[in-house]
Amino acid sequence: MSFISSAQDATTAMRAVFPPTPLMRNAMLSDCFGAEIYLKREDLSPVRSYKLRGAFNAMRKVPDQSLFVCASAGNHAQGVAFMCRHFGVKGVIFMPVTTPEQKIMKTRMFGGDHVDVRLAGDYFDDTLSSAQQLCVEQSGHFLSPFDDADVIEGQASVAVEIEEQLGGAPDHIVLPVGGGGLSAGIALALESEAPHLRARTVEPEGFDDVARSLSFGAKQTNGKMTGSVCDAILTPSPGDLTFPILQRLCGPGIVVSDEDALRAMASAFLRLKLTVEPGGAVALAAALFHASGDQDIIAVASGGNVDAALFQSALTRFGESD
Repeated sequence: MSFISSAQDATTAMRAVFPPTPLMRNAMLSDCFGAEIYLKREDLSPVRSYKLRGAFNAMRKVPDQSLFVCASAGNHAQGVAFMCRHFGVKGVIFMPVTTPEQKIMKTRMFGGDHVDVRLAGDYFDDTLSSAQQLCVEQSGHFLSPFDDADVIEGQASVAVEIEEQLGGAPDHIVLPVGGGGLSAGIALALESEAPHLRARTVEPEGFDDVARSLSFGAKQTNGKMTGSVCDAILTPSPGDLTFPILQRLCGPGIVVSDEDALRAMASAFLRLKLTVEPGGAVALAAALFHASGDQDIIAVASGGNVDAALFQSALTRFGESD
């Protein structure tokens, strides 16, 4: 079975569990910024991010597995927790000890009795090591947030839905990138359905490992893992599985400032009443502030799990200008 056929099959299977997220055009937003801007609303998924797509597809491929394990500080953890409850399986989710209490509580809420949330390590590498060690000790199935073929296939369902909803390919599609699972899945789907189109990845300044990797032709690493409001998409480097796909199929990476991301958050709320997290807003920031006019642009709003204080700060700072 081809990749696109597998992605379409995954998309069909998902619809028995959760509905497609909408693709929205807002006339005011498009008119103000001189481009036809569409938003793929992954913030409206049951866990307010696209992450449950990959978790669903990977978990349905191993139905006899009794234990799933992951390491995550946020959206991936919540997607895995949601799917553990859906499939009625046991999950152990490792989170850094520095994870905000709200994210821990939401993960436990989504997973219920099916999920054991464990705090381990001040830094993500330590958290990951703990998760991988448990997998070895208890023969669990490790669910990577991006470096997993089934996860990538599941994330490709975003592109399958876009093609159905738009009825054709846009001029450009821009999307947030961390490790590259969403980007790789969408790029592979576009290769089949719109081979002329190149997805563009978007990252915050100072954490642009994917953009630099695409430019240099080899994987680059971020020197630090803190210091941006776009924490949901901060990763050390592209994945081993995802980078060759991005290198072959994606256009040059786009880099936006934290200020751009916060300004996009404010614009989205004031014009669309959309609540999106900074990491989920970088694609919209690229569409609004880094694109030329006369283009159809789809920006993937990848998540809406934003801290209330940060959200209020963005509205206070940028509300009047938008």
